[in-house]
Amino acid sequence: MSRVGRAPLVLPAGVTVRVADARVRAEGPKGKLERSFDQDVTITVEGNTVRVVRRDDSRRARSIHGLTRVLVGKMVEGVTKGFTRVLEINGVGYRAEVRDKLLFLTLGYSHPIAYQLPPEVTAKVDRQVVITLSSADNELLGHVAAAIRELRPPEPYKGKGVKYAEERIRRKAGKAAAAAGASR
Repeated sequence: MSRVGRAPLVLPAGVTVRVADARVRAEGPKGKLERSFDQDVTITVEGNTVRVVRRDDSRRARSIHGLTRVLVGKMVEGVTKGFTRVLEINGVGYRAEVRDKLLFLTLGYSHPIAYQLPPEVTAKVDRQVVITLSSADNELLGHVAAAIRELRPPEPYKGKGVKYAEERIRRKAGKAAAAAGASR
């Protein structure tokens, strides 16, 4: 049996979880999240504890048992504390600016890029090169961060582009370094 799926989830104060059919709704100080889950698992709320139980021992039910427990846990964590993702912009003249729900990015193209943020995601820009995204929905936050990074991914020669703060760029030697090594 799944060790992760078997573990009960204790709800913090101020968080409510409701289950109707296969839909789970979590409400807390940071917002509301709703998600539907597979019928092979049953989610029950008893007081301030949430339990995920699979209906049978089929291969599919076993495979999604722990996943469902983790997803419900992430919903509870999101409405309690929220999630953040930090992006860094590297490059001469590259910068970002936030106006309302639009993120304006200057990334070396002939025009600035206006990225429309979803209503659930907020952005804050520090020193014009550090973008901090925050949201209660971890999955949506990851999609938005990946979409912004995809506008100008970091390149391996000079390291210019948009990268995650914890990401390490493996640098390559250019043609000059290869030519110097060949002439020896």
